Amino acid sequence: MAPRVQAEHDLASDELAELEERLNSDNRRLTARNDDRSLVYVLRDDAGQVVGAAAGYSWAGIAELKLMWVDEACRGLGYGRSLLDAFVAEATNRGARRVWVWTHDFQAPDLYERAGFQRMAELAGWPEGHSNIILCKTLAGNA
Repeated sequence: MAPRVQAEHDLASDELAELEERLNSDNRRLTARNDDRSLVYVLRDDAGQVVGAAAGYSWAGIAELKLMWVDEACRGLGYGRSLLDAFVAEATNRGARRVWVWTHDFQAPDLYERAGFQRMAELAGWPEGHSNIILCKTLAGNA
């Protein structure tokens, strides 16, 4: 039977993770770089609950921050910057030359710019009425 395209909008997270690993395996093979690693910092409250995170990965001389979130009750207290600084410091320790992040105009582009990230692109209409902003920070000593 030939493969067929079908909608599976509720694909199980373990199946999706397996597909991502297959893609990553191809990427490693095609670039001859197998140094990909998760890069995650979390903020926990006194009860041990996660109330913030900076999560992404490092690979092939770059790092990408894919998820940055701080609980509303903890915002404006410097935790976001602390998470970002920890993420960037670890990327630097791993020898990354650049850290990339995508954020929306209604999220935290100013946080990244204050931390030395530069706007590389702004994609208008993503979502409608807003922009998706791509930022990059070149890391000193690794450039």
